[in-house]
Amino acid sequence: MSTFRHRRSAVACQNCRRRKVRCSVQVTGIPCINCSQDSVGCVLLESNRNSRHKQSPGIRHNHPSHAPIQFELNRSITTSRTVPQPLPQASAEQGSNSITSYAPRNSDSSKAVDDGGLAASTDSRGSPDDQRIGAEISSAALGQSNQAARAPFYTGEAPGFTSVLDACSPSQPVARHILISEASISLSAQDREYLQYKGVFTLPQKSTCNELLRAYFHHVHPMMPIVDATVLLKFHETGKASEWNLLLLWSMFFVAVNFVDAHVWTLEGYSSRKEMKAAMYSRAKCLYDNGGETDKVVLLQSALLMGFWHSKWDGHSQPWYWIGVAISLCQMLGLHRDPDSVKYNTSLPNHQRHLWRRLWWSCFFRDRSLSLTLGRPLRINLNDCNTPMVSSEDVLSDLAEIPTSIANGYIPDDFAQLAQYWITLIQLSKLLGDVLTLCYQPFGPNPTLRQIELLESKLLQMQIPERYAAEQSRLASFYLYHLQLHYHAILITFYCPYIAKAPEDLSPAIKNEWQAEMRNKMDSAAVRSNAIVDNIVRDKLLRFACPMTPSLLVSAMHVHLLNCKSTDALSRRLSLNKLELCMMVMEELEEVYTSASVYRGVFLEAIRQLYPNYSASAAGGSSTVEGVSLPRAAPADDSATLPIINDDILTNLLDEASCFNFWESFSDIQLEPLEPSL
Repeated sequence: MSTFRHRRSAVACQNCRRRKVRCSVQVTGIPCINCSQDSVGCVLLESNRNSRHKQSPGIRHNHPSHAPIQFELNRSITTSRTVPQPLPQASAEQGSNSITSYAPRNSDSSKAVDDGGLAASTDSRGSPDDQRIGAEISSAALGQSNQAARAPFYTGEAPGFTSVLDACSPSQPVARHILISEASISLSAQDREYLQYKGVFTLPQKSTCNELLRAYFHHVHPMMPIVDATVLLKFHETGKASEWNLLLLWSMFFVAVNFVDAHVWTLEGYSSRKEMKAAMYSRAKCLYDNGGETDKVVLLQSALLMGFWHSKWDGHSQPWYWIGVAISLCQMLGLHRDPDSVKYNTSLPNHQRHLWRRLWWSCFFRDRSLSLTLGRPLRINLNDCNTPMVSSEDVLSDLAEIPTSIANGYIPDDFAQLAQYWITLIQLSKLLGDVLTLCYQPFGPNPTLRQIELLESKLLQMQIPERYAAEQSRLASFYLYHLQLHYHAILITFYCPYIAKAPEDLSPAIKNEWQAEMRNKMDSAAVRSNAIVDNIVRDKLLRFACPMTPSLLVSAMHVHLLNCKSTDALSRRLSLNKLELCMMVMEELEEVYTSASVYRGVFLEAIRQLYPNYSASAAGGSSTVEGVSLPRAAPADDSATLPIINDDILTNLLDEASCFNFWESFSDIQLEPLEPSL
C-alpha cells in the first residue's frame, strides 16, 4: 500500500518563507494570498538552487531577471487610491489616486525558488487563509478582535452558518454587524491602461466640477441623500476632486448633469446634455466593472445613482437592474437590520449609522417606485427588516460638520425642510408598498372590503401640505409639488383596480354604486395631478424636474386616456385636453430624460388607436380630433424619438380592468435609435 507524500511548493515569497507558512504564489501569482491579507509587499528573490528546481509555470514574468520584484499593496479605501503610472494631461486635474492597484517599485524581476510553502495542488486540505478569514469573523463577532478593522461585514441571522457562534456566547448576544480587515484586489497594467483609455482619470475642469457638485447637492441629494456631505470638506481642503473615490464621483456627476446650465456641457466640448451624461455614465460603469472597487458602501452608492440610466439599448429596464444590485448590496451589508436591536454596537460610529439608514431607505423608496413604474414585483419584504425609520437627524447629521462658508456654496438654504419632505416621501413609499401588495398580487388572496377600507383610511390620513409657505425657496416649492404628485399617483394606483372589480364580500346590491364611487375618487386624484402640473408650469418650476418626474405623470395620463372612451362627446374632449397637458409637459422633459420619450410614445400611439385621425404637429401647432382644434406640442420628428409599440401594450393600456396591466407588456417596447441618456 502506497502512502501519499505531500510535496513542497517550488516557489515561495520572502514573507511566507520567513514565517514558514504555505505560499500561494505558485498558484495565484504575485502577490500571494498571505501578503494580500496582511497588506504587505510580496517579494520574490532569486534562489541559489536553480539547478535543483525549475521555475514554476504558474508565475509569469514580464520583466528582465536578476532583480527582485516588489509589489506594494495600497489598501482599498474610499478617499485615496494610487495608480503608479503617469497619465495624459486632463482639462484640469487627474483622478488616478482613487483606483486600487498593486504598484511595482522597479521594473526588474527575477526567477525565484524556495523549498517551503504551499502544498501541491493534490493536497485537498483547505487553505489556511480561508480559515483565517473564518477565525477573524468569529473573533470580531465575539468581541475578541484586536485588529484595526474597517470593512463592514454582516454575519447573517439564523439559520445561517454563523448562528453557531451564539453557542459560544450564551451569556450575551453575538454581534451581527462587525468590522473585519479590508479585502484587496489587484489591477494589472492592462486594466489601468484600459481605464486610462476610457478616460476615467480625466476629470472635468475645476469650474465644471464645482457646478456639478453644486447641482448634485441642490437637486439630487435632497431626493436621495446617499452620500456623506463631508466630502465637500475634502474638496475644499485639497482643491482636488481627484482625492475622492472616482467611481462615486463619476456616478454623482452623471446624475448632476441633468441640472446644470447648457454652458457647462458646452465648455467641456459636448454637443448636448445627453452626450455628456452618456460619457459620464460610461466612465462610472467602466470603473464599476473594472476598477477593482471593494468598498461595498461605495458600490451601493454608485449602483443607486446609476439606477437613473436609460438608453436606446436597454430601454426602460436598466434602472431595475441597478436597483436590484443596490438592494443585494444592502442585504449583504445587513443594512436591512438594526445593528443595535439587541444591544448597542460599539464598533460602529454614529455617522455610519446615519448613512446606513439613509442608504437603506433610499433603496426602499426606489424599490417601491420602480415596482409601480415598471410593473415588477417588490424586492424588499419589510417583514425581514427592522432598520429604524429614518429621521431628520440621520439626514442632517453630516451637514453639521461642514463650515457655513462651504455649505452656503453647495447646500440649499432650506435643506432642513427638504429633509422633512424626503422623510414624508419614505412614509408614502411604505403606503405604496401596502397598495401594491394588497391590490396587485395576481396570485395572492383577493382583498376583503375591510382591508380595502383600512388601507384607504391610512392613505387619507397622510398629511401632505397643499400650499407652500411664502418664504419657501423655488426649489423647496417644486419638491412640495413633487411630493403631492407622488401622493396622488398612489391614490390612483389604489382606486384603479376596483373600477372593474369589487371585493367578494361586498353586497351585490351596492356593487355598482361602490364601483362608481371608486371611479370618481380615481378621477378626482387624476384631476388634482393635472392641477399640480399646471402649478409647476405656471410657477416656472419645470426646470427642477428630477428623473422620477416623468413616471409620476403616467398614472394620471392613464386615467385621462380611459376617460377618452366615454360615451359623452364633451367628456371625451375634456379628457383629451387633460391628457394633452401632460403630453406637452412630457415633451418638455424629453430633452433631458429618455423615459419621457418612451412614455409619450406609448400614449401617443394609444391616442391614435382611439382617434385614427389624430395628428401630432410641430411644437406650437395644434392637433385636430373630431373637428375640434386643440393645443398641441410635439417634437419636430416624432419618428426619431418614439418607441415601437406592439398591440398587446395598447390593448392593456386601453383596458379598464387594470390600470397598470400594460406595464407587464412594457418590456416588449423597442426604441428607435436614441441618444443614450438618463
